[in-house]
Amino acid sequence: MTDEAPAGPAAAPAKPAQPRNPLHGLTLEAIVTALADHYGWEQLGELVPIRCFAIDPSVGSSLKFLRKTPWAREKVESLYLFMLREQRREQQQQQQQQQPQR
Repeated sequence: MTDEAPAGPAAAPAKPAQPRNPLHGLTLEAIVTALADHYGWEQLGELVPIRCFAIDPSVGSSLKFLRKTPWAREKVESLYLFMLREQRREQQQQQQQQQPQR
């Protein structure tokens, strides 16, 4: 009788699906890039007053700071969610305006 270990690495427990979490599957880099594209670095520095957005901003420096600073990351993620809500509202308004009047 031999006890053989499985050939591959131990199976990691499956992560629960998060269908209603808009941040699920997004990298911090994608979030920062989307915010910078939408608002621009200057306005982003005003909305989230941290040095990495205001002085010589770059995605790299922002990622380095945000990964070490949980409170700043929360602010950035909250702003991203706000941006998504605003974009959704704008799309809905445009669709309503395009619908023919009865």
